[in-house]
Parts: sequence; C-alpha cells; structure tokens
Amino acid sequence: MRTMKDPAPSRLEYRMKRLMLRPSMRPFRRFGMPVIALATLVSLWAVDEGRRESAVAFLSELRNEVGERPELIVRMMIVEGASPELAASIRKSLSIEFPVSPFNLRLADLTEKVQALDAVAHASLQVRSRGVLVVEVDERVPVAVWRSDDSVVLLDKTGYRVATVPSRVSRPDLPLVAGLGADAAIPEVLQLYYVARPIRDRLRGFIRVGERRWDVVLDRGQSIKLPETQAVTALKKVVELDVAQDLLERDISVVDFRNSQRPVLRLGQTAIGTLHDG
Repeated sequence: MRTMKDPAPSRLEYRMKRLMLRPSMRPFRRFGMPVIALATLVSLWAVDEGRRESAVAFLSELRNEVGERPELIVRMMIVEGASPELAASIRKSLSIEFPVSPFNLRLADLTEKVQALDAVAHASLQVRSRGVLVVEVDERVPVAVWRSDDSVVLLDKTGYRVATVPSRVSRPDLPLVAGLGADAAIPEVLQLYYVARPIRDRLRGFIRVGERRWDVVLDRGQSIKLPETQAVTALKKVVELDVAQDLLERDISVVDFRNSQRPVLRLGQTAIGTLHDG
C-alpha cells in the first residue's frame, strides 16, 4: 500500500515562510534577493579568466572614449579665495598640463596637495561645466610675525604657520613676537596689541618669557614686564598711567608689573646719575 505524502509543510519550511511574510523583510524581498541573484550570476560569469580580461578591456576603452569627448575635456583651472601669491603656489604644486581628461584627474590626491600648503586652511576641487577645474580655498590670514631662532614666520590667529618671510620688515603692519612658545599664545598677544593702541607708535614687539608670560618691548630701551595671568589687565593699567601721567615719557627703563599689587619702576641711567649727583 502506497503511503500518502503529508501536504503540511515541515517546521523549518513553515518558519521560513513566516519569516519572509514579515513587513521588515519586504525590502529584502524587493531589493536584496535580486541583488544576491545578480551577484551570483556575475560571479559565475567572471570565473572565466578570458571573460574577465575582455570585460576590463571593454571598460577601459569605454572610459577612454568618454574621457576624450571634447565637451568633457578639462582645459583650464581657476583658483578662488586665494591671494595671487597663494594661487601661484597652488598652480605650481599641482602642475597640471591642460588639456586633460577628467578621468586622469585624481581630485582626492590633488586636494591633499593643496591642503598641504601652509597658507591653506581648507580646499576643495571640482570639475565644472565647460572644462573648468575649480580650486576653492580658505586662505589663512597672517596676524603676527614670529621671530624664532632660525627663521621669521607669519602666523595666523591660531598660531599656525602661514609662510616664511625674509625679515620682519616684510610685514611692518603686523605685531612682532619672539621667544619660545610665542606661537602658542597668539590669541593673548592680539589682545595685548589691541590694548597697546595709544603707545603703538613706540611698540617694537612682544617677547615670550619662559613660555608663560610676556615682556612688551618699546623704543628707547624701555620694556614692560607683564604677569603670567591677567596680562591684558596689567598692560591696560600701564597704558592708562601713561595717558594720564606720561609714565613712559620719563627716564624709566623697566615697568615691572609682574606683581600687580606692587609694581616696580627701574630708572634709566640718566635718572640714576641725577639721583647720585643730588
């Protein structure tokens, strides 16, 4: 006697059907299953080495044909957001020979080259219509001249190096800073430079002492020693005293404000001689 097959599905088959009927599985049925099936067919087709080589050759030929179309050829470069000097440095750094196929431009590598320049804070490159490669740049703006042991460097507001200059006279419009660690305290020195506006015509620079405080250097051999903390407040008091009582016009070589509660004045040689004679 022949045994009839039970029409009921097995437990595993039942669970799989229930799983596939869940709402969360709809995207998988609609997209995932076709993608898996297509990937399987491609894998089976690509097993043959001859087919793979033919496909690579076809894609390479297609790429060359598309890249050499006149309307796609890149014929020039425009640098936006950069000074003429920086734009020239960017062109030299990239050294692209035009015309060039867009497929031969590795924009990620070119972007890295531009951003490696000291004066560039951020850069982006893109190929636009009419065959133009556009380089957009955020240029660092120098705010101070830093004289170190072996060079004279322009710094931006964060203390980041912008460029090297031959000497301080290259940028007389910017404050001069010197000393180890001066580059790390540029935000503070900019505040000091602002406070020193009434005596700016006599200002020669700011020296970082021990990487913790500032000396303000004036002409005629005068200097103002500022404390480690509240240096801006201390300099403001000195400037106010000068405006009210011509403090810095007197024969004083050093105004020591390291202790704001007990400031000390060091007399100049002429004043010392006068005291001795008296």
